[in-house]
Amino acid sequence: MWGPYFGAGPMLTIIMRTSTEFTMTPSKAPSKSPRKTKALQPADYLIKILNARVYDVAQESALETAKLLSKRLHNTVLLKREDQQAVRSFKLRGAYNKMAHLSPAQLKQGVICASAGNHAQGVALSASRLGARAVIVMPTTTPQVKVDAVRGFGGEVVLFGDSYTDAYNHALTLEKKQGLTFVHPFDDPDVIAGQGTIAMEILSQHAGPLDAVFVAIGGGGLVSGVANYIKAVRPEVKVIGVQMNDSDAMMQSVSAGKRLTLSDVGLFSDGTAVKLVGEETFRIARGLVDEFMTVDTDAVCAAIKDVFVDTRSIVEPSGALAVAAIKQYVATHKTKGQTYAAILCGANMNFDRLRFVAERAEVGEEREALFAVTIPEERGSFKRFCELIGALPGGPRNVTEFNYRMSDSAQAHVFVGLTTQGKGESEKIAKNFGKHRFPTLDLTHDELAKEHIRHMVGGHSALAKDERILRFVFPERPGALMKFLSLMRPGWNISLFHYRNQGADYGRILVGLQVPKADNKAFAQFLEALDYPYVEETQNPVYRLFLQQ
Repeated sequence: MWGPYFGAGPMLTIIMRTSTEFTMTPSKAPSKSPRKTKALQPADYLIKILNARVYDVAQESALETAKLLSKRLHNTVLLKREDQQAVRSFKLRGAYNKMAHLSPAQLKQGVICASAGNHAQGVALSASRLGARAVIVMPTTTPQVKVDAVRGFGGEVVLFGDSYTDAYNHALTLEKKQGLTFVHPFDDPDVIAGQGTIAMEILSQHAGPLDAVFVAIGGGGLVSGVANYIKAVRPEVKVIGVQMNDSDAMMQSVSAGKRLTLSDVGLFSDGTAVKLVGEETFRIARGLVDEFMTVDTDAVCAAIKDVFVDTRSIVEPSGALAVAAIKQYVATHKTKGQTYAAILCGANMNFDRLRFVAERAEVGEEREALFAVTIPEERGSFKRFCELIGALPGGPRNVTEFNYRMSDSAQAHVFVGLTTQGKGESEKIAKNFGKHRFPTLDLTHDELAKEHIRHMVGGHSALAKDERILRFVFPERPGALMKFLSLMRPGWNISLFHYRNQGADYGRILVGLQVPKADNKAFAQFLEALDYPYVEETQNPVYRLFLQQ
């Protein structure tokens, strides 16, 4: 693929004039032992990238247009599919390039690395191809899918510490004890050059206009390689680094003008959870990266969904950072008609994390709004509120969640989730509820509500006399709830209601109804007329323990 770069003609040396302006002049090919310098310049990195040995293990990953996301954003979004590599991450590029430059004696002795998972797999696979022993030190918080993958490639896994920094320090100790060669995940020129081949591919695959490339940052190896190549070849293309808002060591360091160590880092995006960036990567990023951005957990969850909708592939949180940043960038700068590339840098996702991602994706995209609504405890108020939801301006909304437990004789407090049609709608809906005598708190951006309170609505109720508890299966279609409410006798009071849309074609709903014993026959007739599958749980010991007074 890269034959044209290595023809008989002269190579190109880049002489740096400023951080973004370069002059290209012909020169002879470098000698086998180039003179050491204090700091490698973009010219040096360009040569290292062009000569990087990555294609023994890596493939030229696809550069695909995210058609649906592009249409929605009114800008062209290109996805660099590093999630399709053999280890589901870009990391094998840098790892193999580093190890391919080791001496036979070093390979025979073995290598060691510290990694949250993706670099570990790259080192393990590279060591297997090169016939070397690989010891991999991983944080104890590493997803099991990555641990299993490393072992599957033949790596010897050592779990230590809660973060990359903890694992790194332990790896240095083992390196000295066992005489191993350390393969750094990001702060090494050969590793940086290996990652830079991604930029080489992007510019080869897309010769047209390209306004910016968005790159996730952990320790900084990927963004350093990408920035060196792009600023050497097409300096007009912006390189924008992206970090989680709770793991922004590079952004804080660049702002401070020196490397800073974070006291703690968020672990949702474990692939970028780095407390201290590298010396070399800090130097490069500070000089060549045009802009830094942070994104939050909800935005990343929404981006994972966006990638899935366009590609039917699921990337890990770090793999979606660039897409989340593009969406945020477009919203902030109101751009149209531009072209942005996002590097999908990894897809090693734990399956059980998908539950959390799905829960938060709708809120992250602001396609779901959450509210705490106060309803009068009077006959017909529940039905009136449901009718109001169906009559909201802009069209009816689907109820995604509804949690209520009787606790006061005068008023009821319910937790409600509704689908929305765009950002900023939750505030308008809250005001509309208030106008109709339903005081409302907008909880869409409340972390306590999203993480905990939504699961804690309920408990014992001294007011719930003659309560019967039933689990229903409602069809997920308009009018299902209103049919239930319309068939109920006016004298039966709803004392508990719990519903969460799980994406199925039916909804599982727990309902508490106050039904006098004299109405038992009428209640049986109601259930028959309703014709929804149900199980009565009034005698369930769990209900009696946690919900019955």
